[in-house]
Amino acid sequence: MSAIVKSLSSSAAEEAEQALREDMAAVFRVSARLGWNEQIGNHNSIMLPQRTPGEAPTFLINPRGYRFEELTASSLIVCDLDGNVLRGKGELRKVAFFIHARIHVQNPAATCVLHVHPQYLTALSLIAEPEVTVSHFNDLLLADRMAFDLEARAGAGSIEEGDRLAAKLGDKSILIMGSHGVTVVGPDIASAFDELHQAERTMMYHMTALSTGRKLVRLPEESRRRYTGPWGDKIDARMHLDSWRRILDKEGSDYAS
Repeated sequence: MSAIVKSLSSSAAEEAEQALREDMAAVFRVSARLGWNEQIGNHNSIMLPQRTPGEAPTFLINPRGYRFEELTASSLIVCDLDGNVLRGKGELRKVAFFIHARIHVQNPAATCVLHVHPQYLTALSLIAEPEVTVSHFNDLLLADRMAFDLEARAGAGSIEEGDRLAAKLGDKSILIMGSHGVTVVGPDIASAFDELHQAERTMMYHMTALSTGRKLVRLPEESRRRYTGPWGDKIDARMHLDSWRRILDKEGSDYAS
């Protein structure tokens, strides 16, 4: 598995898990504020550090039936890669298991998996033969990080479908899921969140420009960054998430509770 799934002392593992819980809870709250979630649907997960050598991998995820704006650090559940709830109250939504657990298994670098339905990336998923034209400067970095799945005919309902989605994602970090939404993965919560945020903002510019009925400009191919490594190594992802957490803290949000 990825670097975060490593053996730590019990106390260190507990501290690391609490930090991950607070970051993920903040992401849920911000996602709700930005209108990315589908009512009580959609789900985000993060692999947890092991407490003892050889311990089976586990991941943190939101329980079924809660809106993003309700979630707190303590309300997230811990599951194994077979979909069993090991700690916490609530159940794991089946579609969440098929998408998240299988991506975690098949794509070891996908430590964090965010699956949401933001307006503009979802709109892209509804277009026949979707294309991300390299038109905005953000596209110079984003374009080579996107994969498209145009084969699904219904929601993920089996391990086989989860494995197929993981294969479609491959070594990319953004999967545009045809007629569905988007899944963004990363080596940590801040990287995945920031990349999702930038991709959605950039697609807002695309869709707004396309609504004029005119063609988008195309930036020169030689300007493309052609970078597929960790997002946070190029972008201030941690600083971005920290800025949101400061806003939530200033507002008195209970996300970290």
